[in-house]
Amino acid sequence: MKTMLGKLLLVICLMAQAATAAEFPDKSVKIVVPFPAGGAADTFTRVISQKLATLWGQPVVVQNMPGAGTVIGTSAVAKAPADGYTLLIIANSFLINNKLQKELPYDGLNAFVPVAMLLDSPQVLAVNASSPYQTFSQLLELSRQTGANFSYSTVGPNTSQNIAGELLKARSGMVATYVPFAGGALAGNAVMGGHVTMVLTNWNEISANIRAGKLRPLAVATGQRIDPLKDTPTLVELGYPELAFDVWFGVAAPRGTPPAVLDKLAGAFKLALSDPEIGKQLNAAGFYPNYLDGKDFAGKIQTQYRFLSTIMDELNFRSE
Repeated sequence: MKTMLGKLLLVICLMAQAATAAEFPDKSVKIVVPFPAGGAADTFTRVISQKLATLWGQPVVVQNMPGAGTVIGTSAVAKAPADGYTLLIIANSFLINNKLQKELPYDGLNAFVPVAMLLDSPQVLAVNASSPYQTFSQLLELSRQTGANFSYSTVGPNTSQNIAGELLKARSGMVATYVPFAGGALAGNAVMGGHVTMVLTNWNEISANIRAGKLRPLAVATGQRIDPLKDTPTLVELGYPELAFDVWFGVAAPRGTPPAVLDKLAGAFKLALSDPEIGKQLNAAGFYPNYLDGKDFAGKIQTQYRFLSTIMDELNFRSE
């Protein structure tokens, strides 16, 4: 009798979940961006959210909740109901926090389930356009000779860009002092002002100044060259295979969100990213759509976490 009752309850539960998924969404969906307004994540999320609202016929609210290296916004979503109506934008920082923070106000990676990977944001190494450095090799050689005068700027510390910069130094023998800034655009401005030798940051944050001829790109930290910089080699091409170091962005939901709802969410994000107009807007802003479903995205997260953990241990990264 107990066995039959248990099976009946399971069937009822599954039917209820199926009904919920069929109706989803029947109200507004909130996407929490744990980064400042006007930044990279905020920009692309608002572009995609407009398409989602059209697909669903429901409002999609983008809420910025920056602070504590994305921990504040992440914690808020971890505590939200696991019903698909509150989502979180995640990036490499999601993994870095899990590695470095000994006490998080949520259960680390286990507090969430990946919905979909959305896009990549390539990192670019650039110098002042008036500098004598025409190639990365020239820059590297002179830094080895007179490293005391060399520096690189980026966001940080303990960001993907900072980790990439220190990894490049370790693998190439480059000598350069790390100079942190509150954002990639500010880091680029410091190079244009002659205060720092080079900048390593997201393409979308310095693309305007590269196009304007104020900064000269020397290399991109990607697996393949990017279309706007077809003549600029990758660091992989230059002999540093670990420096395929894109900043990626995706979306996650609180652990326990029904699988059928996750499937509907993933399908909607896939449709949004496949829209040519959305792709054009994202490309113009410096992003490259790179959709992965929840299963593949979960695999990437695990692979990236192992890679980042190994590198951060080797380079002695510690929580600030």
